[in-house]
Amino acid sequence: MQQEALSFLSSSSSFPSLHHNFPTLSRLRFHSFPALSFKPNTSSSSLFKSPDFTDFSSSTVSTTTETLESSIHEKLIYLDSLGIDFLTLINRHPPLLSTALSAVKSVVDYMTTPPINFTLPDFRRLVSMCPELLTSPLNSHTIPVITFLLREVGVDSIFDLRQALRRRPRLLACSVDHQLRPTLYFLQRIGILDPHKHTYLLSCSVENKLVPRIDYFEKLGFSRRSATAMFKRFPQLFNYSIAENYDPKLNYLMVEMGRDVREVLEFPQYFSFSLENRIKPRHQACAAKGVRFPLPVMLKTNEAGFRDTLEGTWNIEEQVSESFLAFIVLIFLKGLENW
Repeated sequence: MQQEALSFLSSSSSFPSLHHNFPTLSRLRFHSFPALSFKPNTSSSSLFKSPDFTDFSSSTVSTTTETLESSIHEKLIYLDSLGIDFLTLINRHPPLLSTALSAVKSVVDYMTTPPINFTLPDFRRLVSMCPELLTSPLNSHTIPVITFLLREVGVDSIFDLRQALRRRPRLLACSVDHQLRPTLYFLQRIGILDPHKHTYLLSCSVENKLVPRIDYFEKLGFSRRSATAMFKRFPQLFNYSIAENYDPKLNYLMVEMGRDVREVLEFPQYFSFSLENRIKPRHQACAAKGVRFPLPVMLKTNEAGFRDTLEGTWNIEEQVSESFLAFIVLIFLKGLENW
C-alpha cells in the first residue's frame, strides 16, 4: 500500500487554477454620463430609401438615454452613501448596471435591518465577495437561501447565520435547489450529521470538489469506507487543495519522514498544519534528537509544550542509556572479581 501511494503521488499532476483577472478601476466620482450618439445612414450608395423617422427616433433615444443615465447615477450615489465602490463593482459584476435601484435597496434593507441586521462594514464585505447579492431577486432567491440555512441546515440562531455568511458569503449566490440542497444531502449521506457546523461546504460542488477528494485517497490504496471516514472525522479536509496541500504533505510524510500513509487515517488533521512552518521544523527537531512522536503529539501541542516534551523524552533516554551503561560496567566488574 505504501508503494502504491508513493507511485500515485509521483505521477499525479497539478490541476490548473481557474480564475479571472479583472482590472481594478479607480474609485471615480462623477455626476453625468456621456450621451450616446446615433447617426443615420446618409450614404448615396444605399439601395433603398428608408422612411424619415428622424424626429421620432431622436426623441425616443434621447429619452431612453437620459433615463438610463439617471438610473445609473442614482445607483452610484446610493451605493456611494453606503461606502460601496459602484464602478469597481460593475467591473466585476456587470448585471448591476441593469438592476433596478428599488431592487438593490430592498436587498440592502433586508440584510442590514432586524432580524438579519448586518452592520454596514459587514455588508460591504459581503458585497465585495459576493456582488451577486445586490442583483439576486430578494423574494425568489435571497430569502429562500436564508430560510434554507435556518430550517433545513439547522443553523441555530441569527447570530450563527451571520457568522456562517461572514465565513462564506458565496452561499448567498447559490441556488437552493441546484447547489445547496444536493450538497447537504451528500454530506448527510456520508455521515456528517451536524452540517450547521460546516455550512462553508454547502457552496462546494459535489461532482467537481467533494467526490474527487474522496477518490484521491482511494487511489492511494484506502478503501472507500476508510477514505470517507476521514472526511467524516474531519470535514474541513474537503476544503484543501489536492495539488497544493494533499500532494506535498503526503510526499513529505512518506519520503522525508518515512511514515506510513495510513497514519493520516487516524489523524486527518495533519493536512491542516503548515508544511513549512509546523510539519518540517518539528520533524527536523525530532530527527535531531533521534525521537519519533505520533503525529498528534508532534503537531498539536504548542511550541513550548512541544519543546518540553522533546527535552523530557531526550533526558529520559539519556538517563536510561546511562543506567544501562552503569549496569553493564557493574556486571563486568563482578565478572573480574569472580575470575
